[in-house]
This record gives sequence, structure tokens and C-alpha cells, in this order.
Amino acid sequence: MRAFEVDDIRDWRGHDVVDEGGSKVGVLEAVYFDTASEEPTFASVRIGLAGRRRLVFVPLEGARVAPDHVRVMRAKKLVKDGPSIDTDGELTAEAEADVFAHFGLDYRPGASGERRLGRR
Repeated sequence: MRAFEVDDIRDWRGHDVVDEGGSKVGVLEAVYFDTASEEPTFASVRIGLAGRRRLVFVPLEGARVAPDHVRVMRAKKLVKDGPSIDTDGELTAEAEADVFAHFGLDYRPGASGERRLGRR
């Protein structure tokens, strides 16, 4: 496995996401970049059964890619218990802080109050 590279992370959409122990969490839906550094910071992951699907978020710090999956360094239960949105929803500016807090990460909006995360 290798670490994520900014140039190719978006190519992994649709691949399985597994947790640190190898259990499948869901399917990679989108990548959220830090608007200040342009580094990939979070991924949204599609979970659930047909008709009850939703998107959850997981930090990409330490994530690795393999031929058939992306491995994240968080436990499946922690990811699934975190903030979520509908599959056709959008992460609001107000909800960004909750996503960071769920994983014990510091959240600071931009100097002028702008969003910290941008979807690509």
C-alpha cells in the first residue's frame, strides 16, 4: 500500500473504504480538501442499505491505498457513529466543526470566517 497522493485521490471514488482493522466501512464518495493547504483532509463514505443510504465522514490522515480499497486509520464504529448527511446532501459550513470534533480534531475556520473544507 502507499500513502494518498493529491493528484490521484479523486480517482479512488467508488472504491471500498476499510477501517484500520480491514473491516469494510462503505464506498468512497468524495474527497474534502483543506481550503488553506489544498491537502485532502476528509472523505465522505457511502454507507447503509438501498433506500437508507447516507454519507459519513472520515479523516484521511494516514490513509493508504491498495489495488481494491482505501484504508483509513479510524475504527468502523467511530466512523459510522459520526455526523452524516443524505447521499444527495451537502456538508454545511455549520456542520464542519461537528465533523472535526467527532474525531477529536481541532477546527479553525479561515481568518475571515471562510469554510475550512471544500469538496472535490
